[in-house]
Amino acid sequence: MNSVHYNIGGLAGPESKTRVKNALNKIEGVQNVIVDVPRGTIEVKYNEKTTEVEIKNSIENTGYVIQ
Repeated sequence: MNSVHYNIGGLAGPESKTRVKNALNKIEGVQNVIVDVPRGTIEVKYNEKTTEVEIKNSIENTGYVIQ
C-alpha cells in the first residue's frame, strides 16, 4: 500500500474535512483518508488502482491548495 501526505491551505472546520474525505473516498483504490484540520494536513493510503496525480487533482478540485 502506498501513502502520500500533503500540507493543505484553506482547511477550516468539519465541513472542510467532510468535503475532502468524500471526494477522496470516491476514488477507486483509496483505502484510508486522514484529515487533520488544525495542522492543515491530509494523509491518504492507496493501492495500485489509483495514482498520486488523481489524489492531488481530487484535492485541488474541491477548492483547496496543496502547499
